Amino acid sequence: MSTHQIRYEVSERIATITLDRPEVMNAFGGTMREDLLACLERATEDSEVRCLIITGAGKAFCAGGDVASMAELQARDDTSVLNQRMQGAAQVVSFIRAIPKPVIAAVNGAAAGAGMNLALACDLRYAAASAKFSEAFIRIGLVPDWGGHFLLTELVGPARALELIMSGERIDAAEAERLGIVNACFSDADFAAEVRGKARIFAAAPAEAIAAIKQGVRRAMQGSLQDTLDYEQEAQRRVFLSADAREGMLAFLEKRAPRFGQQS
Repeated sequence: MSTHQIRYEVSERIATITLDRPEVMNAFGGTMREDLLACLERATEDSEVRCLIITGAGKAFCAGGDVASMAELQARDDTSVLNQRMQGAAQVVSFIRAIPKPVIAAVNGAAAGAGMNLALACDLRYAAASAKFSEAFIRIGLVPDWGGHFLLTELVGPARALELIMSGERIDAAEAERLGIVNACFSDADFAAEVRGKARIFAAAPAEAIAAIKQGVRRAMQGSLQDTLDYEQEAQRRVFLSADAREGMLAFLEKRAPRFGQQS
């Protein structure tokens, strides 16, 4: 499955979704938001897919929204299309957060504005050493969308989030790793192989437990310790009798590697 602006490929139980407008640094235009959501939905429905990677074609991850297109809307005093685009973005962010499979942002280059916030919406972020991050909205007189206020504050706290958002400061991959915005950064030469290796680990993991863990962490961020304890009891009971849990314990006792998702 692919469009002229999004590529979708599945290999080794990993779905790779590539934003494919390298001539404009993969800025969102046309139906890209809807196409991205459709790819996410397809990966969710495919039982063979156990992990997703979102990345960009060429030298950028995503430069954000198409400013030229926005300027045209502004000249017409038209906010109806803007509202439609923002609703599409909100659907993508909400879907990524809710999908039961791990979603990796492979930030291969510049991630600015909406591009940065798309990366922040993902469960895990890995960056190439040459990657740059910026909440660039302030530079054109706008405020973050794609959940940026929430997502960045969740990771770095309110004071640093305010500084990054209000200044539009561009930070490199090393600083993003120091701040906890990315899980790790890798050399440009090793980046693709390193991210693929990470994705293989998650794709080989027990899917039901992975889904429960993702939900558990999200709920822990919004509730109390008691809420988490209650959730853990419910989730553990649910996964305890799963085929993957049976395989995992049997493999441990037999002193071999487990084969999750491959049991008959």
